[in-house]
Amino acid sequence: MAIRTTLPLGGLSQFTAAPKAPRLSLRGMWRALQTRRQLAEMDDRMLRDIGISRVDALREADRLPWDLIPRP
Repeated sequence: MAIRTTLPLGGLSQFTAAPKAPRLSLRGMWRALQTRRQLAEMDDRMLRDIGISRVDALREADRLPWDLIPRP
């Protein structure tokens, strides 16, 4: 008895691949902590130069170290 499939050539590989999540490494979390701290310490002129408002800078600085997914 033969097993019939309706899957395209290549089998299940295209259906089982999960989207890649950001790697949670200690180095990445430490870097996020450092850069968010630096962002919070910037004055209004520096924030204006990079196009970020004070509210956005403080919101980013308040994020948890393991929250590494970019936000819009």
